[in-house]
Amino acid sequence: MVTDQLVIVRGGGDIATGTIWALRRAGFPVLILESSRPSAIRRTVALSEAVYEGSASVEDLTVTLAENLDQAQYLLFQDQIAILVDPEGKAIHDIIDTEEKYSEWDTGLTTLEGGGRHLFLTAVVDAILAKRNLGTRKGMAPFVIALGPGFTAGEDCDVVIETMRGHRLGRPVTSGSALPNTGIPGMIAGHAADRVVHSPVKGVLRIRKDIGEIVMEGETICVIETPDEPSGVKVTAPFSGLLRGMLRDGYPVTEGFKIADVDPRQSERENCFTISDKARAIGGAVVQELVGFAARRAVDET
Repeated sequence: MVTDQLVIVRGGGDIATGTIWALRRAGFPVLILESSRPSAIRRTVALSEAVYEGSASVEDLTVTLAENLDQAQYLLFQDQIAILVDPEGKAIHDIIDTEEKYSEWDTGLTTLEGGGRHLFLTAVVDAILAKRNLGTRKGMAPFVIALGPGFTAGEDCDVVIETMRGHRLGRPVTSGSALPNTGIPGMIAGHAADRVVHSPVKGVLRIRKDIGEIVMEGETICVIETPDEPSGVKVTAPFSGLLRGMLRDGYPVTEGFKIADVDPRQSERENCFTISDKARAIGGAVVQELVGFAARRAVDET
């Protein structure tokens, strides 16, 4: 932990994990806030899996699940990444303590104390990627960054980071919003919308093929158990390729729920277990904006 500037990241999915990786490489302590039932498809590269397993590792990062804010604080002062089940972001307000401290953030009075050291809440990053705002607001930390559509820079956050693949990926938006969600993933080897597999019915998912396996077009990759079909409604691969993402076994899904991701590049198995170029680009943009904010604040305080 190089700096005492605490960053809280809302969300621990694969894109959020790229941001967390970049923040840690830059020396920032990180506290992750997640839901009680994360639904990451690319779960082999999502730190949110720690909610289920107690801990999770992606590349050189390991995160540990904390039962409460006190335990999270202990982990942070051990130079670990902590994840807390807190979908509403209550921990952010618990750190603030009082309205008096809220009004004096620029003096660094909003802190976590422990081990003879202080951590100053510097930024909140909304990396939920829900395509809508789930409670993040400008002013909940000295600097608030949001990823993707659903936010307006200058209104409910300070900066929005573009998440759509292409020329604008990773671009900071300081006024206005990111490009609207198209619902269509980026084109890979002639495949776009058909790369994503959705549940045909409501039920419980049971895996038949897992992440990293080669699947053939029409092959069953999972089944959805329902009261009418206890043996499961079959879900098949839309084309031959590499299964890059698959929801957790036993996850309850609704009709149309995103459950899997197929990559036509069968030779790219390593990609299933490493942070993507997109996630790294977004993470780098977040760090760039955060460092810029810290530099501006340092100038203002001199």
